[in-house]
Amino acid sequence: MILKNRPGFTLIELMAVIVILGILATIVAINVSPFLQRANLEKMRADISQVEKALELYKFNEMRYPTTEQGLEALVKPHLELKRPYLYPENGYINSVPTDPWGQEYFYLSPGEKAKRYDIYSLGADGLEGGVGDNADIGNWISQN
Repeated sequence: MILKNRPGFTLIELMAVIVILGILATIVAINVSPFLQRANLEKMRADISQVEKALELYKFNEMRYPTTEQGLEALVKPHLELKRPYLYPENGYINSVPTDPWGQEYFYLSPGEKAKRYDIYSLGADGLEGGVGDNADIGNWISQN
Protein backbone atom coordinates (compact mmCIF):
# COMPACT_ATOMS: atom_id res chain seq x y z
CA MET A 1 0.00 0.00 0.00
CA ILE A 2 1.50 3.32 -1.08
CA LEU A 3 0.67 6.48 0.87
CA LYS A 4 0.14 9.57 -1.17
CA ASN A 5 1.20 13.02 0.04
CA ARG A 6 -1.86 14.89 1.16
CA PRO A 7 -1.96 18.69 1.12
CA GLY A 8 -1.86 20.33 4.56
CA PHE A 9 0.48 21.38 7.33
CA THR A 10 2.56 19.20 9.55
CA LEU A 11 2.47 19.50 13.31
CA ILE A 12 5.95 21.04 13.32
CA GLU A 13 4.90 23.74 10.84
CA LEU A 14 1.84 24.60 12.96
CA MET A 15 3.94 24.75 16.14
CA ALA A 16 6.45 27.09 14.45
CA VAL A 17 3.66 29.47 13.39
CA ILE A 18 2.14 29.46 16.89
CA VAL A 19 5.52 30.22 18.49
CA ILE A 20 6.16 33.09 16.06
CA LEU A 21 2.69 34.54 16.73
CA GLY A 22 3.31 34.27 20.49
CA ILE A 23 6.59 36.14 20.21
CA LEU A 24 4.99 38.89 18.11
CA ALA A 25 2.09 39.23 20.57
CA THR A 26 4.52 39.57 23.47
CA ILE A 27 6.52 42.28 21.68
CA VAL A 28 3.35 44.23 20.86
CA ALA A 29 2.02 43.93 24.43
CA ILE A 30 5.29 45.18 25.92
CA ASN A 31 5.40 48.17 23.57
CA VAL A 32 1.72 49.12 23.92
CA SER A 33 1.47 48.89 27.73
CA PRO A 34 3.08 52.29 28.53
CA PHE A 35 0.76 54.02 26.06
CA LEU A 36 -2.27 52.38 27.66
CA GLN A 37 -1.17 53.56 31.13
CA ARG A 38 -0.72 57.10 29.81
CA ALA A 39 -4.14 57.00 28.13
CA ASN A 40 -5.73 55.94 31.44
CA LEU A 41 -4.00 58.79 33.26
CA GLU A 42 -5.10 61.34 30.65
CA LYS A 43 -8.70 60.10 30.79
CA MET A 44 -8.68 60.51 34.56
CA ARG A 45 -7.25 64.03 34.30
CA ALA A 46 -9.93 65.01 31.76
CA ASP A 47 -12.72 63.49 33.89
CA ILE A 48 -11.53 65.21 37.06
CA SER A 49 -11.19 68.54 35.24
CA GLN A 50 -14.75 68.22 33.91
CA VAL A 51 -16.10 67.45 37.38
CA GLU A 52 -14.13 70.33 38.93
CA LYS A 53 -15.65 72.79 36.47
CA ALA A 54 -19.14 71.49 37.26
CA LEU A 55 -18.41 71.76 41.01
CA GLU A 56 -17.33 75.39 40.62
CA LEU A 57 -20.57 76.21 38.78
CA TYR A 58 -22.53 74.40 41.49
CA LYS A 59 -20.74 76.44 44.17
CA PHE A 60 -21.38 79.67 42.26
CA ASN A 61 -25.13 78.96 42.33
CA GLU A 62 -25.41 77.35 45.77
CA MET A 63 -22.61 79.19 47.63
CA ARG A 64 -21.12 75.84 48.69
CA TYR A 65 -19.99 72.54 47.25
CA PRO A 66 -22.16 69.41 47.48
CA THR A 67 -21.64 67.45 50.68
CA THR A 68 -19.91 64.08 50.65
CA GLU A 69 -23.30 62.45 51.23
CA GLN A 70 -24.85 64.25 48.24
CA GLY A 71 -21.82 63.23 46.20
CA LEU A 72 -21.19 63.91 42.54
CA GLU A 73 -24.76 62.83 41.81
CA ALA A 74 -25.75 66.36 42.95
CA LEU A 75 -24.21 67.60 39.69
CA VAL A 76 -26.49 65.38 37.59
CA LYS A 77 -29.88 65.78 39.22
CA PRO A 78 -31.21 68.25 41.78
CA HIS A 79 -31.70 67.23 45.40
CA LEU A 80 -34.10 68.54 48.04
CA GLU A 81 -31.46 70.52 49.95
CA LEU A 82 -30.80 73.07 47.20
CA LYS A 83 -30.83 76.67 48.47
CA ARG A 84 -31.61 78.06 45.01
CA PRO A 85 -33.38 75.34 43.03
CA TYR A 86 -34.40 77.86 40.38
CA LEU A 87 -30.71 78.23 39.39
CA TYR A 88 -30.18 74.52 38.87
CA PRO A 89 -29.56 73.88 35.13
CA GLU A 90 -32.29 71.97 33.35
CA ASN A 91 -29.89 69.22 32.24
CA GLY A 92 -27.71 69.32 35.34
CA TYR A 93 -24.16 70.57 35.60
CA ILE A 94 -22.87 67.43 33.81
CA ASN A 95 -24.74 64.76 31.83
CA SER A 96 -23.55 61.85 33.95
CA VAL A 97 -20.98 61.11 36.61
CA PRO A 98 -17.91 59.82 34.75
CA THR A 99 -16.25 56.53 35.63
CA ASP A 100 -12.54 55.88 35.88
CA PRO A 101 -10.75 53.80 33.19
CA TRP A 102 -11.58 50.62 35.15
CA GLY A 103 -15.34 51.32 35.21
CA GLN A 104 -15.60 52.50 38.84
CA GLU A 105 -17.14 55.80 39.91
CA TYR A 106 -14.81 58.47 41.21
CA PHE A 107 -14.82 59.11 44.95
CA TYR A 108 -15.75 62.54 46.27
CA LEU A 109 -15.02 64.04 49.70
CA SER A 110 -16.05 67.53 50.78
CA PRO A 111 -14.17 69.03 52.50
CA GLY A 112 -11.13 67.27 51.13
CA GLU A 113 -8.48 65.45 53.09
CA LYS A 114 -5.67 65.90 50.55
CA ALA A 115 -6.89 68.98 48.68
CA LYS A 116 -8.29 72.05 50.41
CA ARG A 117 -11.80 72.27 48.98
CA TYR A 118 -12.68 68.71 47.96
CA ASP A 119 -11.12 65.44 46.85
CA ILE A 120 -12.06 63.71 43.61
CA TYR A 121 -10.12 60.50 43.12
CA SER A 122 -9.88 56.95 41.85
CA LEU A 123 -8.33 54.03 43.73
CA GLY A 124 -6.80 52.70 40.52
CA ALA A 125 -7.14 49.32 38.83
CA ASP A 126 -7.14 47.30 42.06
CA GLY A 127 -9.83 49.40 43.80
CA LEU A 128 -7.76 49.49 46.99
CA GLU A 129 -6.08 52.42 48.73
CA GLY A 130 -2.41 52.88 47.91
CA GLY A 131 -0.52 51.03 45.23
CA VAL A 132 1.80 51.84 42.37
CA GLY A 133 1.46 51.97 38.60
CA ASP A 134 -2.10 51.18 37.48
CA ASN A 135 -3.03 50.47 41.11
CA ALA A 136 -2.02 53.94 42.36
CA ASP A 137 -4.60 56.34 43.78
CA ILE A 138 -4.94 59.39 41.56
CA GLY A 139 -6.96 62.47 42.33
CA ASN A 140 -7.31 66.21 41.94
CA TRP A 141 -4.64 66.90 44.58
CA ILE A 142 -1.94 65.72 42.15
CA SER A 143 -2.49 68.65 39.79
CA GLN A 144 -2.52 71.09 42.71
CA ASN A 145 0.97 70.20 43.99
